[in-house]
Amino acid sequence: MGHHGWGGRPPASDAEARQRIIDATARCIDRHGVTKTTLSDVAGELGVTRQTVYRHFGRISDIIGEVAAQGAESFVDLMIAHLQGITDPAEAVVEGMVFCVRTIPTEPRLSLLLQLGDTTAFGRGATTRETIAYGAKMLQRFPVDWAAAGIDEDDLNGLAEIIMRLLTSLLQHPSEPPQDETRLRTFLNRWLAPALSRTSASAHPRS
Repeated sequence: MGHHGWGGRPPASDAEARQRIIDATARCIDRHGVTKTTLSDVAGELGVTRQTVYRHFGRISDIIGEVAAQGAESFVDLMIAHLQGITDPAEAVVEGMVFCVRTIPTEPRLSLLLQLGDTTAFGRGATTRETIAYGAKMLQRFPVDWAAAGIDEDDLNGLAEIIMRLLTSLLQHPSEPPQDETRLRTFLNRWLAPALSRTSASAHPRS
């Protein structure tokens, strides 16, 4: 690891270098906007060469993805707080999706993924194995007894994948004219909620 640049304080590890690159990228985005932020901007912010940045990240979109990911935790906390008291699986999933569609475009770090010139970046990132696993962990935090509803760990992975695919479509390709929350909730209750309701019903058959 080079000792030039870095504001005279070279990072002590690769992990620290990556985090400082991510933080510098966030500052550049605040000043220039996401579409005008380049690897050269990030390197200049840190006082290092582009090659130094390339040693840790191959593309500017990779760094922006990390900036966005680090904003995800606080977003999930807000969503879980919003869902408190909703214990029905179908209702919780629908309300969670409505919350995401309403909130993600207004969350600076999360909406970064939607503003990239590479418009497929969000779609790819939303359906990777890692992202789906993260989505399943997020669902486990819902105020829902998934096991009692007949939904096991494998089911949660599948549910997380379909949710991410639907969110990708709803966020990147909104309806014309745009749906308000009432219409979106009606749409999801008609086409998504029944699958969860049937799963829950099958876990508790009538005697």
